[in-house]
Amino acid sequence: MTEKTYHVLGLGNAILDILARTEDGFLDAQGMVKGTMALIDTDRAEAIYAAMGPAIESSGGSAANTIAGLAALGARTAFVGRVADDTLGQVFRHDIRALGVAYDTPAAAPTPPTARCFVLITPDGQRTMNTYLGASVHLSPDDVDENEVARAEILYVEGYLWDLAPAKEACLKAMRAARRNGTRVAFSLSDKFCVDRFRAEFHRLIDDHIDILFANEAEITALAETDDFDAAMRSVAGRVEIAALTRSEHGSVIVPREGAPVHVEASPVEAVVDTTGAGDLYAAGFLYGLTHGFDLARSARLGGLAAAGIIGQIGPRPAGSIADLVARSA
Repeated sequence: MTEKTYHVLGLGNAILDILARTEDGFLDAQGMVKGTMALIDTDRAEAIYAAMGPAIESSGGSAANTIAGLAALGARTAFVGRVADDTLGQVFRHDIRALGVAYDTPAAAPTPPTARCFVLITPDGQRTMNTYLGASVHLSPDDVDENEVARAEILYVEGYLWDLAPAKEACLKAMRAARRNGTRVAFSLSDKFCVDRFRAEFHRLIDDHIDILFANEAEITALAETDDFDAAMRSVAGRVEIAALTRSEHGSVIVPREGAPVHVEASPVEAVVDTTGAGDLYAAGFLYGLTHGFDLARSARLGGLAAAGIIGQIGPRPAGSIADLVARSA
Protein backbone atom coordinates (compact mmCIF):
# COMPACT_ATOMS: atom_id res chain seq x y z
CA MET A 1 0.00 0.00 0.00
CA THR A 2 1.33 3.45 -0.97
CA GLU A 3 2.27 5.71 1.95
CA LYS A 4 -0.39 8.37 2.58
CA THR A 5 1.53 11.64 2.42
CA TYR A 6 -1.55 13.87 1.86
CA HIS A 7 -4.57 14.08 4.09
CA VAL A 8 -6.74 15.21 1.18
CA LEU A 9 -6.28 15.58 -2.59
CA GLY A 10 -8.86 17.83 -4.26
CA LEU A 11 -10.08 17.63 -7.84
CA GLY A 12 -12.02 20.61 -9.14
CA ASN A 13 -12.42 23.66 -11.32
CA ALA A 14 -9.61 26.20 -10.89
CA ILE A 15 -11.51 29.49 -10.91
CA LEU A 16 -10.81 33.11 -10.04
CA ASP A 17 -13.70 34.58 -8.04
CA ILE A 18 -14.76 38.15 -8.80
CA LEU A 19 -16.89 39.26 -5.86
CA ALA A 20 -19.07 42.35 -5.64
CA ARG A 21 -21.86 43.61 -3.41
CA THR A 22 -25.14 44.31 -5.18
CA GLU A 23 -28.89 44.70 -4.67
CA ASP A 24 -31.72 42.29 -5.50
CA GLY A 25 -32.76 44.66 -8.28
CA PHE A 26 -29.49 44.07 -10.14
CA LEU A 27 -30.11 40.31 -10.08
CA ASP A 28 -33.63 40.84 -11.42
CA ALA A 29 -32.41 43.17 -14.15
CA GLN A 30 -29.78 40.62 -15.21
CA GLY A 31 -32.25 37.72 -15.16
CA MET A 32 -30.34 35.89 -12.41
CA VAL A 33 -31.91 33.43 -9.97
CA LYS A 34 -30.83 34.45 -6.48
CA GLY A 35 -28.69 31.95 -4.59
CA THR A 36 -27.87 29.74 -7.57
CA MET A 37 -24.98 29.13 -9.97
CA ALA A 38 -25.34 29.52 -13.76
CA LEU A 39 -22.82 28.63 -16.45
CA ILE A 40 -22.13 31.48 -18.90
CA ASP A 41 -20.19 32.04 -22.11
CA THR A 42 -17.53 34.62 -22.94
CA ASP A 43 -19.96 37.32 -24.12
CA ARG A 44 -22.12 36.97 -21.02
CA ALA A 45 -19.02 37.10 -18.80
CA GLU A 46 -17.94 40.37 -20.39
CA ALA A 47 -21.45 41.83 -20.07
CA ILE A 48 -21.74 41.00 -16.37
CA TYR A 49 -18.27 42.35 -15.64
CA ALA A 50 -19.14 45.62 -17.38
CA ALA A 51 -22.43 45.97 -15.48
CA MET A 52 -21.35 45.00 -11.94
CA GLY A 53 -19.90 47.35 -9.38
CA PRO A 54 -16.41 47.44 -7.79
CA ALA A 55 -15.12 43.94 -7.17
CA ILE A 56 -12.60 41.91 -5.22
CA GLU A 57 -10.67 39.19 -7.09
CA SER A 58 -9.80 36.02 -5.19
CA SER A 59 -8.63 32.57 -6.23
CA GLY A 60 -11.56 30.20 -5.87
CA GLY A 61 -13.40 27.15 -7.13
CA SER A 62 -15.35 24.88 -4.79
CA ALA A 63 -12.87 22.03 -4.26
CA ALA A 64 -9.94 24.47 -4.32
CA ASN A 65 -11.59 26.44 -1.52
CA THR A 66 -11.99 23.26 0.52
CA ILE A 67 -8.35 22.33 -0.03
CA ALA A 68 -7.27 25.87 0.91
CA GLY A 69 -9.37 25.64 4.06
CA LEU A 70 -7.78 22.32 4.97
CA ALA A 71 -4.33 23.82 4.47
CA ALA A 72 -5.27 26.78 6.68
CA LEU A 73 -6.29 24.28 9.38
CA GLY A 74 -2.88 22.62 9.09
CA ALA A 75 -3.60 19.60 6.88
CA ARG A 76 -1.31 18.27 4.14
CA THR A 77 -3.09 18.81 0.85
CA ALA A 78 -2.81 18.73 -2.95
CA PHE A 79 -5.01 20.02 -5.76
CA VAL A 80 -5.65 19.14 -9.40
CA GLY A 81 -7.32 21.71 -11.66
CA ARG A 82 -6.58 23.60 -14.91
CA VAL A 83 -5.78 27.28 -15.38
CA ALA A 84 -4.56 29.03 -18.53
CA ASP A 85 -1.07 30.40 -19.06
CA ASP A 86 -2.26 33.96 -18.40
CA THR A 87 -2.19 36.55 -15.63
CA LEU A 88 -5.23 35.20 -13.77
CA GLY A 89 -3.80 31.70 -13.99
CA GLN A 90 -0.56 32.91 -12.42
CA VAL A 91 -2.55 34.55 -9.63
CA PHE A 92 -4.42 31.32 -8.92
CA ARG A 93 -1.23 29.23 -8.95
CA HIS A 94 0.56 31.64 -6.61
CA ASP A 95 -2.35 31.90 -4.17
CA ILE A 96 -2.90 28.18 -3.70
CA ARG A 97 0.80 27.31 -3.49
CA ALA A 98 1.36 30.11 -0.96
CA LEU A 99 -1.00 28.23 1.37
CA GLY A 100 1.26 25.17 1.20
CA VAL A 101 -0.93 23.20 -1.22
CA ALA A 102 0.87 20.96 -3.71
CA TYR A 103 -0.36 22.12 -7.12
CA ASP A 104 1.39 20.88 -10.26
CA THR A 105 -1.29 20.72 -12.98
CA PRO A 106 0.33 22.19 -16.13
CA ALA A 107 -1.22 25.41 -17.45
CA ALA A 108 -3.24 25.26 -20.67
CA ALA A 109 -2.78 27.59 -23.65
CA PRO A 110 -3.78 31.24 -23.04
CA THR A 111 -7.00 30.78 -25.02
CA PRO A 112 -9.54 30.16 -23.60
CA PRO A 113 -8.47 32.17 -20.55
CA THR A 114 -8.52 31.13 -16.90
CA ALA A 115 -12.01 30.47 -15.56
CA ARG A 116 -13.73 33.09 -13.45
CA CYS A 117 -16.88 33.18 -11.34
CA PHE A 118 -18.84 36.39 -10.82
CA VAL A 119 -20.17 36.30 -7.27
CA LEU A 120 -22.92 38.83 -6.57
CA ILE A 121 -23.52 39.32 -2.84
CA THR A 122 -26.86 40.80 -1.74
CA PRO A 123 -27.41 42.58 1.62
CA ASP A 124 -28.70 39.34 3.20
CA GLY A 125 -25.31 37.69 2.53
CA GLN A 126 -26.65 35.37 -0.16
CA ARG A 127 -24.41 34.83 -3.16
CA THR A 128 -25.51 34.40 -6.76
CA MET A 129 -22.87 32.98 -9.06
CA ASN A 130 -22.28 33.14 -12.80
CA THR A 131 -19.39 30.96 -13.90
CA TYR A 132 -17.32 31.12 -17.07
CA LEU A 133 -15.43 27.83 -17.18
CA GLY A 134 -12.71 28.93 -19.61
CA ALA A 135 -9.51 26.93 -19.31
CA SER A 136 -10.96 24.62 -16.67
CA VAL A 137 -12.70 22.70 -19.48
CA HIS A 138 -9.26 21.38 -20.43
CA LEU A 139 -9.04 19.25 -17.27
CA SER A 140 -8.73 15.70 -18.57
CA PRO A 141 -7.83 12.18 -17.44
CA ASP A 142 -4.21 12.92 -18.41
CA ASP A 143 -4.08 15.43 -15.54
CA VAL A 144 -4.83 12.72 -12.97
CA ASP A 145 -1.72 11.07 -11.58
CA GLU A 146 -2.89 7.80 -10.06
CA ASN A 147 0.18 7.70 -7.82
CA GLU A 148 -0.84 11.08 -6.35
CA VAL A 149 -4.33 9.75 -5.70
CA ALA A 150 -2.82 6.73 -3.97
CA ARG A 151 -0.82 9.03 -1.67
CA ALA A 152 -3.98 10.68 -0.29
CA GLU A 153 -6.12 9.46 2.59
CA ILE A 154 -9.16 11.07 0.95
CA LEU A 155 -9.90 12.17 -2.62
CA TYR A 156 -12.34 15.12 -2.65
CA VAL A 157 -14.29 15.82 -5.85
CA GLU A 158 -16.76 18.62 -6.65
CA GLY A 159 -19.97 17.88 -8.51
CA TYR A 160 -19.54 20.95 -10.74
CA LEU A 161 -17.05 18.93 -12.80
CA TRP A 162 -19.90 16.86 -14.21
CA ASP A 163 -20.72 19.71 -16.61
CA LEU A 164 -17.57 18.88 -18.60
CA ALA A 165 -17.16 15.50 -20.33
CA PRO A 166 -13.32 15.31 -20.13
CA ALA A 167 -13.39 16.48 -16.50
CA LYS A 168 -16.01 13.86 -15.69
CA GLU A 169 -13.71 11.18 -17.09
CA ALA A 170 -10.85 12.61 -15.02
CA CYS A 171 -13.02 12.26 -11.91
CA LEU A 172 -13.94 8.66 -12.69
CA LYS A 173 -10.29 7.79 -13.35
CA ALA A 174 -9.34 9.30 -9.97
CA MET A 175 -12.18 7.51 -8.18
CA ARG A 176 -11.19 4.14 -9.62
CA ALA A 177 -7.56 4.74 -8.64
CA ALA A 178 -8.73 5.65 -5.14
CA ARG A 179 -10.67 2.41 -4.82
CA ARG A 180 -7.63 0.37 -5.85
CA ASN A 181 -5.35 2.12 -3.36
CA GLY A 182 -7.39 2.38 -0.18
CA THR A 183 -8.15 6.10 -0.64
CA ARG A 184 -11.65 7.11 0.46
CA VAL A 185 -13.69 9.18 -2.00
CA ALA A 186 -15.56 12.28 -0.82
CA PHE A 187 -17.98 14.01 -3.18
CA SER A 188 -19.90 17.28 -2.99
CA LEU A 189 -23.23 17.63 -4.81
CA SER A 190 -22.20 21.29 -5.26
CA ASP A 191 -25.48 22.93 -6.37
CA LYS A 192 -29.20 22.13 -6.64
CA PHE A 193 -29.24 22.82 -10.36
CA CYS A 194 -26.18 20.60 -10.78
CA VAL A 195 -28.16 17.82 -9.09
CA ASP A 196 -31.12 18.47 -11.41
CA ARG A 197 -28.87 18.11 -14.45
CA PHE A 198 -27.13 14.92 -13.35
CA ARG A 199 -29.43 13.24 -10.83
CA ALA A 200 -29.27 9.76 -12.34
CA GLU A 201 -25.48 9.88 -12.68
CA PHE A 202 -25.06 11.14 -9.12
CA HIS A 203 -27.19 8.26 -7.83
CA ARG A 204 -24.91 5.81 -9.63
CA LEU A 205 -21.84 7.54 -8.22
CA ILE A 206 -23.21 7.31 -4.70
CA ASP A 207 -23.82 3.60 -5.03
CA ASP A 208 -20.61 2.72 -6.89
CA HIS A 209 -17.85 5.16 -5.91
CA ILE A 210 -18.63 7.49 -3.00
CA ASP A 211 -17.64 6.94 0.64
CA ILE A 212 -18.34 10.43 2.02
CA LEU A 213 -21.14 12.60 0.61
CA PHE A 214 -21.52 16.35 1.22
CA ALA A 215 -24.78 18.14 0.46
CA ASN A 216 -26.82 21.04 1.74
CA GLU A 217 -30.56 20.78 2.33
CA ALA A 218 -31.54 22.04 -1.12
CA GLU A 219 -29.16 19.62 -2.83
CA ILE A 220 -30.11 16.49 -0.90
CA THR A 221 -33.84 17.12 -1.28
CA ALA A 222 -33.33 17.73 -5.01
CA LEU A 223 -31.44 14.45 -5.25
CA ALA A 224 -34.28 12.59 -3.51
CA GLU A 225 -36.95 14.58 -5.41
CA THR A 226 -38.77 15.53 -2.23
CA ASP A 227 -39.41 18.62 -0.09
CA ASP A 228 -39.06 16.56 3.08
CA PHE A 229 -35.53 16.76 4.52
CA ASP A 230 -36.04 13.70 6.76
CA ALA A 231 -37.14 11.64 3.76
CA ALA A 232 -34.13 12.85 1.79
CA MET A 233 -31.85 11.96 4.69
CA ARG A 234 -33.30 8.44 4.82
CA SER A 235 -32.80 8.08 1.06
CA VAL A 236 -29.00 8.13 1.43
CA ALA A 237 -28.75 6.26 4.74
CA GLY A 238 -26.75 3.07 4.30
CA ARG A 239 -25.64 3.93 0.76
CA VAL A 240 -22.41 5.70 1.77
CA GLU A 241 -20.07 5.43 4.72
CA ILE A 242 -20.94 8.97 5.82
CA ALA A 243 -23.36 11.62 4.54
CA ALA A 244 -22.68 15.11 5.91
CA LEU A 245 -25.81 17.22 5.35
CA THR A 246 -25.76 20.93 6.16
CA ARG A 247 -28.84 23.02 7.01
CA SER A 248 -27.55 26.61 7.38
CA GLU A 249 -28.72 28.07 10.73
CA HIS A 250 -30.09 24.64 11.71
CA GLY A 251 -26.61 23.13 11.80
CA SER A 252 -25.80 19.79 10.22
CA VAL A 253 -26.79 16.16 10.35
CA ILE A 254 -24.23 13.39 9.91
CA VAL A 255 -25.67 10.10 8.67
CA PRO A 256 -23.32 7.15 9.20
CA ARG A 257 -23.75 3.84 7.43
CA GLU A 258 -24.48 2.26 10.79
CA GLY A 259 -26.00 3.86 13.84
CA ALA A 260 -28.20 6.87 14.45
CA PRO A 261 -27.78 10.24 12.72
CA VAL A 262 -25.66 12.80 14.60
CA HIS A 263 -27.23 16.27 14.89
CA VAL A 264 -24.85 19.20 15.48
CA GLU A 265 -25.97 22.77 16.11
CA ALA A 266 -24.76 25.62 13.93
CA SER A 267 -21.87 27.71 15.21
CA PRO A 268 -22.87 31.28 16.11
CA VAL A 269 -22.26 34.00 13.53
CA GLU A 270 -22.12 37.66 14.52
CA ALA A 271 -23.14 38.89 11.08
CA VAL A 272 -23.64 37.17 7.73
CA VAL A 273 -21.46 39.13 5.32
CA ASP A 274 -21.06 36.68 2.42
CA THR A 275 -22.12 33.03 2.25
CA THR A 276 -19.62 32.28 -0.54
CA GLY A 277 -17.55 29.26 0.47
CA ALA A 278 -19.60 28.26 3.52
CA GLY A 279 -20.18 24.73 2.27
CA ASP A 280 -16.60 24.48 1.03
CA LEU A 281 -15.19 25.41 4.44
CA TYR A 282 -17.61 23.10 6.24
CA ALA A 283 -16.22 20.27 4.12
CA ALA A 284 -12.68 21.40 4.99
CA GLY A 285 -13.34 21.24 8.70
CA PHE A 286 -15.16 17.95 8.49
CA LEU A 287 -12.46 16.29 6.39
CA TYR A 288 -9.77 17.60 8.71
CA GLY A 289 -11.59 15.89 11.56
CA LEU A 290 -11.94 12.60 9.71
CA THR A 291 -8.24 12.53 8.81
CA HIS A 292 -7.15 13.40 12.35
CA GLY A 293 -9.12 10.80 14.30
CA PHE A 294 -12.03 13.00 15.45
CA ASP A 295 -15.45 11.47 15.98
CA LEU A 296 -18.32 12.54 13.72
CA ALA A 297 -19.72 15.13 16.13
CA ARG A 298 -16.39 16.89 16.61
CA SER A 299 -15.68 16.77 12.86
CA ALA A 300 -19.05 18.41 12.23
CA ARG A 301 -18.41 21.04 14.90
CA LEU A 302 -15.08 21.91 13.27
CA GLY A 303 -16.84 22.14 9.92
CA GLY A 304 -19.43 24.46 11.45
CA LEU A 305 -16.78 26.69 13.00
CA ALA A 306 -14.91 26.96 9.70
CA ALA A 307 -18.14 27.78 7.83
CA ALA A 308 -19.17 30.37 10.44
CA GLY A 309 -15.83 32.10 10.12
CA ILE A 310 -15.93 32.33 6.34
CA ILE A 311 -19.43 33.82 6.11
CA GLY A 312 -18.31 36.68 8.35
CA GLN A 313 -15.96 37.96 5.63
CA ILE A 314 -15.92 38.74 1.92
CA GLY A 315 -14.45 35.89 -0.12
CA PRO A 316 -14.33 32.10 0.13
CA ARG A 317 -10.90 31.53 1.67
CA PRO A 318 -9.47 32.15 5.13
CA ALA A 319 -7.14 35.14 5.28
CA GLY A 320 -4.58 33.11 7.24
CA SER A 321 -4.24 30.15 9.59
CA ILE A 322 -7.45 28.96 11.26
CA ALA A 323 -5.73 26.19 13.20
CA ASP A 324 -7.12 27.62 16.45
CA LEU A 325 -10.53 26.25 15.45
CA VAL A 326 -9.25 22.70 15.95
CA ALA A 327 -8.95 23.20 19.71
CA ARG A 328 -12.28 25.07 19.84
CA SER A 329 -14.05 22.09 18.26
CA ALA A 330 -13.15 19.76 21.15
